Amino acid sequence: MSTLPKHDLTGTANETQLPSNWGRWGTDDELGTLNLITEEARARGAAEARTGRAVSLAQPIQSAPLISGPFAPAAGDVSPVQRLTQYTGGVPATADIMLVTNHHIRSTHLDALGHQIVDDQVYPGRPLAESVTPAGVRHGSPAAFAAGVVTRGVLLDLAFEGPLAAGHPITSEDFDTAEARQGVRLESGDALVVRCGWVYTIDPERPMPGISLDRCAGCTGAACPCTQAISATPTRRWIPLCPACCTESLCRCWACP
Repeated sequence: MSTLPKHDLTGTANETQLPSNWGRWGTDDELGTLNLITEEARARGAAEARTGRAVSLAQPIQSAPLISGPFAPAAGDVSPVQRLTQYTGGVPATADIMLVTNHHIRSTHLDALGHQIVDDQVYPGRPLAESVTPAGVRHGSPAAFAAGVVTRGVLLDLAFEGPLAAGHPITSEDFDTAEARQGVRLESGDALVVRCGWVYTIDPERPMPGISLDRCAGCTGAACPCTQAISATPTRRWIPLCPACCTESLCRCWACP
């Protein structure tokens, strides 16, 4: 892993260095850490299936009628999916048009690798102007994931005794303790799911738990999990041993969708 230059990522005086995957898989790569999902990683996941039960990690969404215009506020009580029903006329059927606000706080989604920008570049060093254009995304689009993401999922339940405390910084020790308690071990190519016991909130008086820079900096080389689905989105503080924004640290530096 290389290391990105120091950047003031939040517009504050806090600067830090994080491991970076930029250039690790070449100058044309659009998969990022999905490259770690090898055939061996998929086989390892398939070998652990016992019951065939499917478990969704998506947040349930109830769509809303498209009556307030296409730019409804992204408040927690507003649906990220707006719906318009069409009647097809002579054919005995109906059709619908849906507008999805992907980055709504209630919308489960994968980030494109062109989502985060460093010095007017997107992963793995492409100029922003040629990667994201008015005509669409030319590089760093999730279209690169069209073959699907299939691998072993590892759930680390940090809330087994109840929800984590407000603002709790999740460190490497938290992960190591959970792995030992559950008898599991994260491996390269795994998809990590962290349960904090929280429902998403944007209450500044009660900040959510989040993965700290201590954990981010300690996850290097092939030991990096391929992707992370966090059940409680971290707060945006770039201070060691405090909750950091996973979207920025993972997508920006590690190229993690």
